[in-house]
Amino acid sequence: MDYILECLSLTKKYSTVTALDKINLSIPKGKIIGLLGPNGSGKTTLIKLASGLLVPTAGEILVNNMKPCVATKKLVSYLPDNTYLRINLKVRDVLEYFNDFYADFNMDKAREMLKSLDIDEKRRLKELSKGGREKVQLILVMSREAKLYMLDEPIAGVDPAARDYILSTVVSNYSEGATVILSTHLLYDIEKFLDEFIIIKDGKIAMQSTVDEVREEHGKSLDLLFREVFKC
Repeated sequence: MDYILECLSLTKKYSTVTALDKINLSIPKGKIIGLLGPNGSGKTTLIKLASGLLVPTAGEILVNNMKPCVATKKLVSYLPDNTYLRINLKVRDVLEYFNDFYADFNMDKAREMLKSLDIDEKRRLKELSKGGREKVQLILVMSREAKLYMLDEPIAGVDPAARDYILSTVVSNYSEGATVILSTHLLYDIEKFLDEFIIIKDGKIAMQSTVDEVREEHGKSLDLLFREVFKC
């Protein structure tokens, strides 16, 4: 099988805290995958390692068979779990910035998503709600023709009524043949969009499987299984 992301005894420590502990993981191309676990389980650390923002303490991580580098950053479209855009800019300003910076940015796709989410590109980011700014960031990330989309808590700051629409936007706008990794602890909202899932607990892989296998083997939803693993 062809993998977009592989971890080989991957370990990341912060001083005396072990965020990821010798994990082994293979993620195939062309899938929508849930990266599941509570806050502090290691989800964000894994995403930052794959994005080239952190380096491993030990072990190895490979993106499309390469260690994270300039070449892999061209393949990965990363959505952080916090807002990073300067809020005095207009929406169209950040569109132009991404268009200039990323060769694979699709301006037409970005404008179509803005229209579908009813966001005026002439408005300044500070005039939008927090959820509106997060939607703009999501649009920027999904408008790249990437091979691997890594979205860290993309629906955490969005009101429940908008979550399904946001996730539908993600599913219908990622590049053909690409992989989407959605990090979240709000499993109920994303389960129906997933092909596979990975559960991280205390820096270790607790489970990796397909959503269909969970239903067939355990006779329950992924959300219920997740609650049992974490007793929540």
